[in-house]
Amino acid sequence: MPALPPPRTPGRYRIALVCLGNICRSPMADVVLTERVAAAGLADKVSVVSSGTGDWHVGHPMDRRAAALLTSEGYDASAHRAQQVAPSWLTAHDLLLAMDRQNLRDLHALADGDVDPDRVRLFGDFDPVEPGAEVPDPYYGGDDGFHDVLAMIERTADALVDALVLDYR
Repeated sequence: MPALPPPRTPGRYRIALVCLGNICRSPMADVVLTERVAAAGLADKVSVVSSGTGDWHVGHPMDRRAAALLTSEGYDASAHRAQQVAPSWLTAHDLLLAMDRQNLRDLHALADGDVDPDRVRLFGDFDPVEPGAEVPDPYYGGDDGFHDVLAMIERTADALVDALVLDYR
């Protein structure tokens, strides 16, 4: 597992999760990681947000299939509203995690190529089963795709929280 970059503000850690439209992958990861952070007793030290590189879903709730799956698994997906990543996020967050390589390229373009590679990475870089994997976009597929994405997100969120616990407990 790669090391987490140091916090920009001592005692606080800010993570941003980024996908294309901010209605499937990154909000699912946001909900799961936020819950795992809270369960680890780190909610006062670690914050998690999500966004999309595109603007067409801004203000919309999570995809109904993603929200239904999260709800069936005991998560609360009700508060999510899609937002678009802004250039300021590149310096306001300690770690930005893109769901796939295109999202990663979009973040690099947003920063005119001036990106700290330790702070802007693939979410899958922290996947303990498939390091460096892309989180596939389930939007145009069936329900199985959402289940696969949730499994990837849960195991990767667990690995991230394990690393955060070492740094913040």
